[in-house]
This record gives sequence, structure tokens and C-alpha cells, in this order.
Amino acid sequence: MWPPCCTAGGVEARIPQRTLGRTGEPVSVIGLGGYHLGLMDEPDAVRLIRKAVDNGVTFLDNSWDYHEGASEERMGRALEGGYRERVFLMTKIDGRTRRSAGAQLGESLRRLRTERVDLLQFHEIIRMEDADRIFAPGGALEAVIEAQRAGKVRFIGFTGHKSAAIHLHMLATADAHGFSFDTVQMPLNVMDANVDGFEKMVLPVLESRGIGVLGMKPIGAGKILESGTVSAVECLAYAMTLPTSVVITGCESMQDLEQALNVARTFRPLSPDQRAALLARTAAPARDEKFEAYKTTAEHDSTSTHKEWLG
Repeated sequence: MWPPCCTAGGVEARIPQRTLGRTGEPVSVIGLGGYHLGLMDEPDAVRLIRKAVDNGVTFLDNSWDYHEGASEERMGRALEGGYRERVFLMTKIDGRTRRSAGAQLGESLRRLRTERVDLLQFHEIIRMEDADRIFAPGGALEAVIEAQRAGKVRFIGFTGHKSAAIHLHMLATADAHGFSFDTVQMPLNVMDANVDGFEKMVLPVLESRGIGVLGMKPIGAGKILESGTVSAVECLAYAMTLPTSVVITGCESMQDLEQALNVARTFRPLSPDQRAALLARTAAPARDEKFEAYKTTAEHDSTSTHKEWLG
């Protein structure tokens, strides 16, 4: 267990912590998304990361491909000066072959200025064939297990945003190879809850297996708010009410961060009536998945336009 996280003034930050599945690791109920850090000036991103950690955020998300490595570089700089020891650091790789996965992990460690990541996840599992390639002889899993044995990786997971069926196939493929993931990351929000999506189809499976649940896109990169049916605070509270270990949210400003911190500090699980009311308000706009474009378009599929990353 890490020591209590404190603000710069020494006042204990009251960000709730949860256990990351069967890993037993304590993590903050909210996690800082890495993608949006690459949209900020580097000094501002460094300040935001450190403020998040000073206020009790311990889970940090990133990816090898975010802004050609800029997000990892910003985070690496921010974690100097003792900050690395205070966080649970996660990043992702796109490589599907042993060679590409190993090379990408090496670059991520260099950018993050660390010898080890706490969690490495296979990124963008958005095609049925992704699982087969990762688990094939000479596939990416071989490189990641080798890195884990070498002490460069503690835990292994995967992430994707396309469909529950693809997530279930990834889990089934792991089962067939006698492998069990420590974590799974997926969209969990008020829109997804209204369809046969990740919450209904995948979340119960993860719960039953003790796999750490990483919820992402609680606000859908702001798109869900365009429905005019729900607020950002309600979106975050809904995702935190689910049996998530962490809800990862992107912040592009100190105002965004303060909002997330305040929701976490004052969090009380939504009652069944409150959840039902939110889902009733969002039911109509959820039907055509207009506000979850990452499921129905290639807009968020970075590997679709950079297939060379897969190896």
C-alpha cells in the first residue's frame, strides 16, 4: 500500500481507492488519461500530471502511439523527482508480433523514463484477428511475457473500444492458450449501458473472474454531453458506480482535472432509482450509437491508418 497521497500543502487528499481485481493493488478510483496530455503544451501537461498525483490520483494511463510518443514523454518528465514511486503506471502497445511488441515497449520505457511499467496492455483490440495474432507463435504475447519475467512489466491486460464480441473473443482466445489477463479496459458510460454493449456483455464476465475493470470514455471525449441529456458530473458518477477498479478520464486543463477530483472526493454511489433515471434520459440518443462514434466508425481507430504499427 502506498503512503497517503497529499496535496502540496500536506493536506491528505481524499480520493477513494479501489483494488485492481485479483492483483490486489490499490488504485485511485479515477485515473488520468494519457491521450489528452499530448494536446497540451508540455509544461502545462507536466503541471497537470503532478497536480493530479499531489491530489491523490495514483493511476496513470498512456500509450506508445499517443501523439507519436509525446504523451509518454510528457508523463516521463512529470514523474521525475520522486513522482514515479507514487503512481501505478500503465501504458499500451500496438504491436501484434513479438518483434514489434518488444520494440514498442522499449521505446515506451525510454520515454517514460522508467525501468518498469506496472501494467502493459495490448492496445486497440478492435478486430477479431487481433487476438489470434497476439497469441500465435511469434506473437506479441511472447515479448510481453519475456518482459514480465525480466521485471520490465508487472501486470498484463488489453483494451479496445469497438465491440463486446471482440472483447469476449480475446478472453476466449486467452482461455484456449491457458492465459489469464490481469485487467481489461473498455468504454463504460450511460450510452453503452442502454445497448447490448460492454457493461451488459463483458463486465459480468470480468467480475466473475476477478479481472481488474478499467472503465474509459465515461464522457465519450465530450460527445455524450452533446446529447443534452446528461452532465459531465453525472457521467463520471455513473461510471464510478459500476464495479470499476478505475475510471480513466481525459483532462486538457486544470479545470477538467478539478472537476474530476471533486467528483471523486464527493463520490457516493448512485442509487438504483438515480441510475434508472439517467438511463431513461439517455435511452433515445443511445439507440443509434451516434454519441459512441468509436464503435461505429474508424474515427478513433489509430491502427487502421497505421497498420505498420501492428508488425
